[in-house]
Amino acid sequence: MSIPNIKVTNPRKEVSRIAAEFYNHPTKKMNVVGITGTNGKTSTASLLTSILNSAGKKAAQIGTLGIIAEGYSENKSLTTPDSITLHQNLNNLCNDGFTHIVMEASSHALDQYRINDIDFNFTVFTNLYPEHLDYHGTIENYFEAKVKLFTSYPNSTAAVINIDNEYGKAITTRCTVPVINTSMFSNTDISFLNYKISLNGIHGTIQAGGISYNIESSMIGEFNVENILCATATGSTMGIGKKAIEDGINLCKSIPGRMEIFSLRSGGTAIVDYAHTPDAYEKVLSTIKELMIDSKAKIYIVFGCGGDRDRSKRSVMASIAEQYATHSFVTPDNPRNEKLPEINEEIVSGFKKNNFDVFMDREKGLRAALDMAVKNDIVIVLGKGREEYQEIGGKLISYSDINIINEYCHES
Repeated sequence: MSIPNIKVTNPRKEVSRIAAEFYNHPTKKMNVVGITGTNGKTSTASLLTSILNSAGKKAAQIGTLGIIAEGYSENKSLTTPDSITLHQNLNNLCNDGFTHIVMEASSHALDQYRINDIDFNFTVFTNLYPEHLDYHGTIENYFEAKVKLFTSYPNSTAAVINIDNEYGKAITTRCTVPVINTSMFSNTDISFLNYKISLNGIHGTIQAGGISYNIESSMIGEFNVENILCATATGSTMGIGKKAIEDGINLCKSIPGRMEIFSLRSGGTAIVDYAHTPDAYEKVLSTIKELMIDSKAKIYIVFGCGGDRDRSKRSVMASIAEQYATHSFVTPDNPRNEKLPEINEEIVSGFKKNNFDVFMDREKGLRAALDMAVKNDIVIVLGKGREEYQEIGGKLISYSDINIINEYCHES
């Protein structure tokens, strides 16, 4: 029996096109926002989804945390699913009455044409720092992958760009749609007139045109100021009212696995964050250090570096951790197909002091840190967020930082 075959120039492009056609182009029937950047995609997506739901829209979020929508509980390991799965999910959401989709757009998805046939109505850029160079090769290639979100979707209405990042400024010169600029520092289209950051959150006023938004968010960290600005700008550009934007921002609690705080029985605190780039490390650790109430309290940092990923950042991560840590606990973090001792050797080459221990088992390293914490001490657990597995030797092995930390918390 002969099997028909069709030769195409770019199979990935065709898979995307066929998937969209097969599922009858679901994104043509919904309002879709695409968010890209190195850091802040998930938090910005969560904030914007909260804004849309506060406005009475039926909104769903797709990204690192899976599908977050009423009636859905689907987790994913990829920020952006493959084309077929993505269009199937979008079709299901459309059939279930969802009118708005907020989607994280990874550089891999853009480069591999996974989202080539999504009809984005709005696009958002958070920031860009060196990451995924094991895949892209250079920061320039990484940037070009991100730029596609702003040059390859002619039906997009507007782009929201954080111009506090140098690459954001570069994107504004390449955009093929109207641009809305955001900034923490300068008087742009949408900016913070003033803000204060504490352990209680971010309080301030955002000015957008003639409208002032009163922000009383429970999120912490200057990087979340950027995320709040991007979400507010997008909501405003989409025509969402002042009260819905304020409620959406102020009611959106800590994002799972992003600066997530746990009170320990010992009187200490554990903070879990998905940070896995040098820039994210610096932002998370400097924020926590700055907001600490007890200057004599100790900081214990638990971290590792993923295998089969950019090796050049491993020593840098150790160097940054050392600046803030009383003691560091180097542990596995998805070693994949690399040998763990080799990963650890590259990490510890970045330490100049001897205030660290190396563990071949992440659970043992995390428990060692939690056991050391006393009143006002902080255990910062980086890299995995709410992941429920370790990827070792091609296998996914059940593991959760959160489950272990909960054993050390007050009983509810």
